[in-house]
Amino acid sequence: MKWLYRIESAARLADRVYEYWIHAPHVARHARAGQFLIVRLHEKGERIPLTISAARGDAVRVIFMTVGKTTEELATLQAGESIMDVAGPLGRPSEIDNYGTCCVVGGGVGIASTPLIAAELKRAGNHVIGIIGARSADLLILEDEMREICDELYITTDDGSRGVHGFASDVLKRLLEERTIDRVWIIGPAIMMKVTSAVTAPAGVKTYVSLNPIMVDGTGMCGSCRVSVGGETKFACVDGPEFDAHQVDFDNLMQRQRIYTSQEKTAFERFAEHRCRCGEGGGHHG
Repeated sequence: MKWLYRIESAARLADRVYEYWIHAPHVARHARAGQFLIVRLHEKGERIPLTISAARGDAVRVIFMTVGKTTEELATLQAGESIMDVAGPLGRPSEIDNYGTCCVVGGGVGIASTPLIAAELKRAGNHVIGIIGARSADLLILEDEMREICDELYITTDDGSRGVHGFASDVLKRLLEERTIDRVWIIGPAIMMKVTSAVTAPAGVKTYVSLNPIMVDGTGMCGSCRVSVGGETKFACVDGPEFDAHQVDFDNLMQRQRIYTSQEKTAFERFAEHRCRCGEGGGHHG
């Protein structure tokens, strides 16, 4: 069945990490840094949030890691195939202004969010420093793109296979000791955001993190994406997804992210079993 949201291109960027350009004119025309969309692959599919990584013409880019049933199923689709629903852009855009020197930090697949934020900060007149990190060199994504956008770019890998041997927080800490940084954005796994934002707190630098709780409808109605910020309950989908990092209860966020682990495991196992029965391989990406 042909739906409106055609996949214009599909590529594998790293192990379990994929880049899709999707024809979605209404999203592409209005997308801003920090926002996301929600996709549903077919009538029986679940709704999943994906960060808007870039927009050009009538297409929007999403970059995702296969972590469960729906992302695994999405990764089997090829260019020319279609997705049933794409809702967006959702969430509040990043607070972009001319601050002076800004640092955009991306960890793992969270790097997907950094080009759009860095580009908007650059257009607003800021000196933009990028820091992108991954466990190893083969998991780094968008390095060339970020190098083109940023005034300075630093690479870190946990195992030292590329760039600085260590974490993004190590580089950020050193930069804060050497110069004045006016704003920081951090996007990555919850534990990475927690550790990295702790580096900026003593310096009193306003820091934003993009939260990724469990989300269902994306419009503030279901309440599944609630997070604790400054002691208050907020909904990541309509109040965020970006929040003041120094106000976020990361332990609460990580606890809530694990709520449906067993159900997600069961759903993935059923999907994998179904694919085996149908004789399907691992999709077009190999």
